[in-house]
Order: sequence, then C-alpha cells, then structure tokens
Amino acid sequence: MTDPVEFDTVNPPDETARRAALTRHEQLTKPPGSLGRIEELGAWLAACQGQCPPNLLRRPRIVVFAGDHGVATRGVSAYPSEVTAQMVANFVAGGAAINVLADAAGATVRVVDMAVDADTSDEVAAAKVRRSSAPIDVEDALTEDEVDAALAAGKSIVDEEVDAGADLLVAGDMGIGNTTAAAVLVAALTGSEPVAVVGRGTGIDDTTWMRKTAAIRDALRRAKPVTADPVALLRTTAGADIAAMAGFLAQAAVRRTPVVLDGVVSGAAALVAEELAPGARSWWVAGHRSTEPAHALVLEQLDLEPLLDLKMRLGEGTGATASIPLLTMAVRILSDMATFAEAGITTTATATPTPTADIDADAT
Repeated sequence: MTDPVEFDTVNPPDETARRAALTRHEQLTKPPGSLGRIEELGAWLAACQGQCPPNLLRRPRIVVFAGDHGVATRGVSAYPSEVTAQMVANFVAGGAAINVLADAAGATVRVVDMAVDADTSDEVAAAKVRRSSAPIDVEDALTEDEVDAALAAGKSIVDEEVDAGADLLVAGDMGIGNTTAAAVLVAALTGSEPVAVVGRGTGIDDTTWMRKTAAIRDALRRAKPVTADPVALLRTTAGADIAAMAGFLAQAAVRRTPVVLDGVVSGAAALVAEELAPGARSWWVAGHRSTEPAHALVLEQLDLEPLLDLKMRLGEGTGATASIPLLTMAVRILSDMATFAEAGITTTATATPTPTADIDADAT
C-alpha cells in the first residue's frame, strides 16, 4: 500500500501587500474603484506574490488532466470514450482550443494522462494510474492505492511546475464522462439533488440526459456515506484525473501559487481540495461561469465570483485561460499607471471665494 497523501498547512495571501495595492489604487490617475474588479484582481495578485506592485506574470501554466470514466458505458455522453485519447494527441500536437487560447494568453500547456483508456505517449503517461475508472454507479472509481497515487501525482506536478518557475496555474480537464463524476462530487458536497447538478455536458439529448441523471442518482447514493472523508469520496466517485486535480489545487495553495479555476470539473476538484487543505480557496479565482448547472453550486460554495460569463462549457481549462489577460491587465495597472503626483494632477478641489464687497452691499 502507498502512504496516504498529506498536505501542509495553507497560509493565506499577504494582507499587507493587498492593502498596499488598494492604497496605491487610490493614488493612481482615476477615481477610486473605477476599474472595479480589475483593481480587486491586482490586489489579490499582490497578496499572492507578497509585494506591491506585483511582478508581471511570466510563466502561466495550464495542466490538462486526462482520464476516461467507466460511467461513460452507461450512455451518458454524446461522444465515445475513444475521443479522450484522440484529444490527448490533439493537445500534444497543439491543435486544440486550449492550445490556441493559451498561446494568445501567453501561457503554455502540459498534458497529463492519469487514466486514459488507451496507450498514450511516454511524454504524457508518466503519472498514469490506470486505464479508465470503474463505473461509479455500481462500484468505486478507484482503489485506495490508486486514489493515493493520483493525489500524489497532482501534488508532485505542482512542485515540478512551481520549481520550474510557474507563477500562475490552471487545471484543465479532458475525459468522456468526467462531468458525470464531477456532478456527483458537487451534489455530495453541496447537499444537492441529482436533477440540480446534471447538465448537458458534451451536448447530450433528452434521452441521454435521463440516463446521465440516473447514473448520478445511483452514484450519489454510494457517495453520501463517505462525504465527510475527502479521500474516500474521491476513491468512491472521482476518476484518477479528478483526484489528481484535487491534489494539484491543494498543493498550489500550499506552495503559495495563484490558480485560475475553470469550469465544473475543476470546480468539483476544488471543492475536494478545500477539504484536503482548508483555506486553499484564498489562492484561487474563478476564471468563468460554465453553463453546467453544477458549476453555479461550486461558485456559491466556494464564495467565488467568476471573472467572465461567456456561456462556455468546453473544459480543457479554456474558460480560465480566457481570463488570464485580465490578470495581466490588473498587474500592469498597478505597475505602469501613473499616480496623481507623478502626472502633476491636482486632486483637491479649490473653492471659489465669495466676493466680500457683494456681501457687504447686500447687507446695507
């Protein structure tokens, strides 16, 4: 048996740096608060880096966790499981949406095969735990050793990336059936009913939606007894890809590295990560609001307000990556914008004196 994975205590972002950023915003050539959440983002990044102004983001890194899910055999997706391996090859070749968006945002992409039901290249399969997960409506997704291995992989990947200079992280996902597993996790951790969390995923029709709802219902029955134990919940309900994402998000907070969350799959992993490493949520922002119903429950539970709402539901880390330019702008405002003093702009209004002679004349 492998040793259980543990996470060090999460320390919050630097409050002194955050306050310094807010104070600097009051001195910049604009009305206070007029840039809205851009100002909040800049203060958050200053707190994460422990300095004001914060440094420019030089190595944003998207890590896409790939894995197949046995529940896909229940007919819960519009696509066959073979698509997962095909998309992994597409990621490696640079032809997917996440590759294009990452390039536009100044980020790079790493792909990790955690449980693809096919042989993939050595480049992506070094941390692979198994081929697919078991169907979660009737049995546990993973064994105890497998969930520990997946958590350890997610933790190790963060250490590798941060040690290599990553200053912003995104956890992306790829796997047929992964929104079903994510919906079960969200329902279990928010106390929601299956119909409240089931979405259209890959664009399923009504008949497939009913099959997906039934699978979520049955899996949720199995998950409820272990909801209080995050590792047992991952073992019961999540594939190795989602378990690795949970370890990734928890360890990023331990390593004091900011994260932009993506949609419902990374959101489900984030709910578990907050249980694994309490306080981790202070190191995350929500990149966007997914159209998946369960994602709204995630955002409410984590008390996060999304940066974008573009009606996206692709996954891969695309929604989070689309918001990275906003973080770059937030940093540039704090580092590059002139203060009133530097620009020679007067901020104190000068009152117009009342003519004394007129007052005297009126009084006589």
